[in-house]
Amino acid sequence: MNTVEFHHVTKKRKDFSIENLNINIPKGYITGFIGPNGSGKTTTIQMMMNILQLDEGNIKLFGTPHKDHTIKQRIGFVYDDLYMYEEFTIKKMKSFIAPLYNTWNENLFQSYLAKFELPTRKKLKKFSRGMKMKCSLLFALSHEPEFIVMDEPTGGLDPIFRRELLDLLQNLMVNEDQTIFLSTHITTDLDRIADHVIFIYQGKIILQQSMDDIKGQFHVIKGKRDMIDADTKELFIGIQNTEVGFSALFEGNPSIFNTFGNEIVIDHATLEDIMYFMTRKEN
Repeated sequence: MNTVEFHHVTKKRKDFSIENLNINIPKGYITGFIGPNGSGKTTTIQMMMNILQLDEGNIKLFGTPHKDHTIKQRIGFVYDDLYMYEEFTIKKMKSFIAPLYNTWNENLFQSYLAKFELPTRKKLKKFSRGMKMKCSLLFALSHEPEFIVMDEPTGGLDPIFRRELLDLLQNLMVNEDQTIFLSTHITTDLDRIADHVIFIYQGKIILQQSMDDIKGQFHVIKGKRDMIDADTKELFIGIQNTEVGFSALFEGNPSIFNTFGNEIVIDHATLEDIMYFMTRKEN
């Protein structure tokens, strides 16, 4: 079952287009959304949240058209910046936000407030970038949403809290059966916690698979440069040549390279490897 479904979605902008986008975000899992800057990640999220109008196609959330205002109650949205009144304190902000949600959980709010060590009487404009992200998280999680959407949530966070945040997200997914959609350029975060990955590049979906399948299918092959010729080149998705050798992305069963013995090194590909080589192939 899917929490979100994009069906043939198209959005044309002056300098950029997304065409015939088909995405499924499975219920109860963490789905990572990756792609270089300018690939269409934020545009896709804005269409899903009904901030941007679609030109063609349709989007469903919880099986309901995405324009249905009642579904907003069921979504927690964490932006890459804090879209709140800068002159307000957390205490004053809560008096505005809490009444909007039928499922507001005050005990949960107080628990996260203590966990994130945020001041309640300090104006938001005096918060650091990391504090603003924690504040955004605080309000997004406190009404117990079924679906959590995060746009670059780990940007500006110190490494210790970043790790705590990733653990928190995993616990939410496992214990509360919440669906999490995490858009980020920090692929190492997703290597740790993602169950599924969607890779968008230049407005098109390049990859949409489970992490288990990705780990089994994609490998980085390394060897001497003279091993690359017209025939072997065709085996790879993308190649990086250096003075001493080559690295290349291979999809499939790597046992075909066993005949090369110690002349070849085979590693599991990280998401960063996949992004690098697939965009390099395009170039």
